[in-house]
Amino acid sequence: MRILLPTEQETVELGEKIAASLQDGDIITLSGPLGAGKSSLARAIIRSKAGQIDVPSPTFGLVSCYETPGVQIWHFDLYRLVSAQEIWELGLEEALENGVILIEWPELIDDLLPPERLSVELRHHENGDGREAVVKGTSRWAHLLDDLNR
Repeated sequence: MRILLPTEQETVELGEKIAASLQDGDIITLSGPLGAGKSSLARAIIRSKAGQIDVPSPTFGLVSCYETPGVQIWHFDLYRLVSAQEIWELGLEEALENGVILIEWPELIDDLLPPERLSVELRHHENGDGREAVVKGTSRWAHLLDDLNR
């Protein structure tokens, strides 16, 4: 499903809708080029659950963990990862067992992740106005995808 995000507000609204559907064990992958809005969408998802907290991009720390009401959210940014094996040192196994995982730049570890996930590919809109998101999910995400389609 393709969603136009002409302004930051639409990105926030998409994040809020995704956040409302989250439950333990969920994996959301965020892919796209630099500046496409991956960190902005991750921030919107986290803030929707945790309130207006500071949510920096974890590019240099690679992973941040947020305790939110009802669910723990692990935010991975794999941009600087050199090897897929490094992901285990960052705590992916623990994250898979304890909460929700948001992964920016998931391409390096795609084959290590379970297929049951929500994938969001963000990109700059071709006419230069904002962004667009291509959202795909397995049956677990059917309700959210139906909601986004309205």
